[in-house]
Amino acid sequence: MKKSVFLGALTVASLTAGIAAAGTLDDVKARGKLNCGVSTGLVGFASPDANGKWEGYDVAVCRAVAAAVLGDNTAVEFVPLSSKTRFTALASGEVDMLARNTTWTFTRDVDLKLDFVGVNYYDGQGFMVPKSLGVTSAKDLDGATVCIQTGTTTELNLADFFRSNGISYEPVPVENNSEAQTQYLSGACDTLTTDASGLAATRAAFENPGDHVILPEIISKEPLGPLVRHGDNQWGDVVRWTLNALISAEELGITSANIEELSKGTNNPEINRILGTEGNLGEMLGLDADWAKRAISSEGNFGEIFEANIGEKTPIGLARGLNAQWTDGGLIYSPPFR
Repeated sequence: MKKSVFLGALTVASLTAGIAAAGTLDDVKARGKLNCGVSTGLVGFASPDANGKWEGYDVAVCRAVAAAVLGDNTAVEFVPLSSKTRFTALASGEVDMLARNTTWTFTRDVDLKLDFVGVNYYDGQGFMVPKSLGVTSAKDLDGATVCIQTGTTTELNLADFFRSNGISYEPVPVENNSEAQTQYLSGACDTLTTDASGLAATRAAFENPGDHVILPEIISKEPLGPLVRHGDNQWGDVVRWTLNALISAEELGITSANIEELSKGTNNPEINRILGTEGNLGEMLGLDADWAKRAISSEGNFGEIFEANIGEKTPIGLARGLNAQWTDGGLIYSPPFR
């Protein structure tokens, strides 16, 4: 490891240790607002609309946490962060959590001492090329110029893929998705590589999406999810179980349309525990009994959030695939609420 990288990791870890001890849940309640780190702009995941209102798949997780903790899903300050600044911003306390299409890796978890609370999108790295290039496989990209965001897991994955296939490439470093789009569309690179979901979101924002092809190869595992500072277990539990509430709600059939009726009580004990009509799960978290009800009511359950922001009927057009519930052959699964 280069010395500069080691020192950077050490700095983030030191910041994390100091900030986490403060008690983030109490800070958020006292502030009356959740500071949530998000992408600098990725359509479908996190981007401001024409009126400046943030919306998207990751944004919905932030809003659910704000609803659970503060009773108001609009009580969120969205802080756009680049791939280079996101971890320092979290470690320093600039944000309370990240929901920023970030991959769960060993070093981020252990070395940077940041806690991933779960996975809200199972992804993998892919490649997008202009259809006019006539390329049908990433293995045909020998000698290609490749636009790639610095400070991401994609850099190492890219090097490994080309090396293992005995082909070469020329990297074109970019700072963020906006620059990546500009460089790619201008012809500065032959291909753009990032998580496949990010490629779909990027292509959807193009004037002529049909002129671009996402190649079939997926060259990595990219489990994306929200994360918090290491060492503040209570806050980690709040964010973790808010995400789990959204996931379990879909599995159990709790929707934005029927949640009021179900919250009157059902013959399903787990639904009752989630919605606060039985047990004291909210109290265990330092919240009230309706915390999960508010989180689910914010923008719907996990499936509703997926379909509204990135699903097959949206311009992003993503199928559930691995992100289907475990009961439908996917990997999405929450521990039990008991």
